Amino acid sequence: MKDHGLLVERFRPTDLDRYVGNEHIKKVIKKYIDNNDTQNLIFHGPAGTGKTTLAKLIVKNIDCDYLYINASDERGIETIRNKVVGFASTMSFKPLKVVILDEADFLTLTAQASLRNVIEKFSKTTRFILTCNYVERILEPLQSRCHTLKILPPSKQDVARHLNWIMSEENITHTPEDIKLIVNPYYPDLRKCIEAIQMFNMDGKLELDKSVLVSSQYLSLIFKELSKSKPSIKDIRQIIADSGVSDFEELFRYLYDTAEEYVPGKEGMVAYYVNEYSYQANFRIDKEINAVALINQILTLK
Repeated sequence: MKDHGLLVERFRPTDLDRYVGNEHIKKVIKKYIDNNDTQNLIFHGPAGTGKTTLAKLIVKNIDCDYLYINASDERGIETIRNKVVGFASTMSFKPLKVVILDEADFLTLTAQASLRNVIEKFSKTTRFILTCNYVERILEPLQSRCHTLKILPPSKQDVARHLNWIMSEENITHTPEDIKLIVNPYYPDLRKCIEAIQMFNMDGKLELDKSVLVSSQYLSLIFKELSKSKPSIKDIRQIIADSGVSDFEELFRYLYDTAEEYVPGKEGMVAYYVNEYSYQANFRIDKEINAVALINQILTLK
């Protein structure tokens, strides 16, 4: 009987061979698995590029007990004092314990300071793997106790091949053009590409709603423009106008998630601007003007 759960979870790689991209990182991870051990690690990079998957690949392929915490939900010092310390303190019949702190850049500063001390206290028995979009939000003393690895987006070709494999495994009828229509709006977020397959799968046939894809594609077009050395606010305004989008919450999140790619080193300022303009959007009649004003503000960082 076919499992009808989430495709993202069903096709989350269980071994390195199925992990898409980052070949240099995979070699490092393979050494950890071969040695049945790992360092304290920080995986950082854009959303949807496989940071959490790499962390889980490590703990599932070495002999360890592990604790998983999503720090965007449990970000305070109580999480460190209670859950993390409690887990690290307990006796284990495995040679190693590992704590995965997903989205660790959401941890409060006091929680991060506490975590640094916990890492030192339990260094003989417990390893820590942190994932984050923005490594600069992790305190330097905490970074210094971890090996930091930047996770890069896979190529569009690799993403297309992976989606083709998933749909073949699921017996979903599709064409090469279908794959392009999915990859273009959602790249580099592989997770969203896989979610799109599930969304548009109608009883074994991919039936794409082009209006949804076109409205999503404007995000990748804006990203492409922002990545230029001299972006054109005029062209960006046109992209937004042509999209027909009226709710810009997804755009704001996208600008925040991809900031490292188009203004490296200035992600903190982007986060500040996004927060300010998101708040202002609640009081603006013309939300399109507010969105364009945000992007114009971001362009001053180039």
